Amino acid sequence: MNLKAERGAATRDKVLAIATRLFAERGYDDTSIETVLQETGLSRGALYHHYAGKDALFEAVLEATESAVQVKIIEAVNGITDPAAALRAGVLAWIRLAGDPVIKQIVLIDAPAVLGWERWRAMEERYSFGMLKAALKGTEAVPAEFLDLHAHMLLAAINESVLLVARGGDHAAAEAAVEEFLRRLLHPTGG
Repeated sequence: MNLKAERGAATRDKVLAIATRLFAERGYDDTSIETVLQETGLSRGALYHHYAGKDALFEAVLEATESAVQVKIIEAVNGITDPAAALRAGVLAWIRLAGDPVIKQIVLIDAPAVLGWERWRAMEERYSFGMLKAALKGTEAVPAEFLDLHAHMLLAAINESVLLVARGGDHAAAEAAVEEFLRRLLHPTGG
């Protein structure tokens, strides 16, 4: 990579790190471009060279945060060979990650409002739905013809649990409820 491209990447990384912290601490509405400029030391033109505006900057922060969440969930299931156990581990990892203030504010509270439900949902499907569908398929708990529908229903249930926790709910109770729900889903006869 040439020097100019390296400097551009370093600037984007710096802006993303600072914007992530600001959006997490203050929320989208209370984070101004002026604050981002002040903390990064960039001119307005330099910032807009990389990001078209506050919405674009937030979307880049969200994308990076979602990617980091996906990596952590993959790490949580790494080495688990039983598909049902891997599904449980991945879902519980997501429930635990939802308690992180950065994830809570950016992914769960601000993203649906800033992006709108449809764009937020599309991003969630890109990061979560594929992993969830593959995990469900591996369990053989769901007939193939209902796999897509069940994956959507499970994602909705998981996201609703996470949103409840993010908005101040009892994290331990939500985790226990999701674990029990998954146990019943994956072992409906009590196994």
